Amino acid sequence: MESQIEPISPLEATYKAREVEGLLDLYFYRPIGFRLAQLFRKIEMTPAAVTLLAAVFGIIAGHLFYYRDLRTNVVGMALLVCANALDNADGQLARLTHRESREGRIIDSVADHVVFVSIYLHLALRYLVVGASPAICLLALAAGISHALQGAAADYYRSTYLFFVTNRARLGLDSTSPLRSDYQKLSWRSKPWNKFLLALYLNFTRQQEMLAPHLKKLRDTTSQQFHGEIPNWLRTRYRNLASPTFKWWSLLMTNARMLVLFALLFIGQPFYYFWFELIPLNLLFVYLIIRQENMSESLLEVAVKWRDAA
Repeated sequence: MESQIEPISPLEATYKAREVEGLLDLYFYRPIGFRLAQLFRKIEMTPAAVTLLAAVFGIIAGHLFYYRDLRTNVVGMALLVCANALDNADGQLARLTHRESREGRIIDSVADHVVFVSIYLHLALRYLVVGASPAICLLALAAGISHALQGAAADYYRSTYLFFVTNRARLGLDSTSPLRSDYQKLSWRSKPWNKFLLALYLNFTRQQEMLAPHLKKLRDTTSQQFHGEIPNWLRTRYRNLASPTFKWWSLLMTNARMLVLFALLFIGQPFYYFWFELIPLNLLFVYLIIRQENMSESLLEVAVKWRDAA
């Protein structure tokens, strides 16, 4: 008997892949984002416009965290939840309308960073205005840099997982060499906005590859060796080794940070959010980088042996 493949629901078709989605995304943000995406498709709103709307909500939310008033902070929390729902909706809208693009991913990434800059900046100002040491600015900056690196690595490992394990993800994974070539072809005079966005994306991609050199080498080697068609044995092995780590990588994504920040705002101590970023999240980050690099190195050895035996 031939095995029957269950059809994918319209909602699930807008996922990147179920295994890389967090629980809060699967059961809260993705369903809401799907409904919003359907609405935006009807009114012919573009994914980029949805991204910008999400950024506006997030920036205002960050400003509301400046005030030492819980009711104002709660409004900020609600706006941040709305921003995250819209941030889910933009990608779902792009997949629904087949409008996924590199520029869309860049704008989405920039918008996410701007939202968290607003949050970190206003939290630091919240303490400066009541006489805190200017060192709070350095603490916020260090936490922000940690956040950016953690988010870049989590996004890279998720995209690479999709590259190896699913058939959906070739579009969302770039390398510095072709990006640099595309960047050099653009002119600041004729296309300044496109060149600026690509400069940001090139720097972002370079950071990702620097954080995961063995994973980059595995990608490059398998792409050359198998011409972009990942064999089933490598697909299965990569899935089995990488899947268990996503429950930990999800702690370095937006949802976990939001929950901790909201809890600290409720007790009036958002200052500790910076230390949460710098200590437990960085320790987890280092552990996951080491684990993923060891996994990539072992898979690279297997792939090379397979090539030599072929």
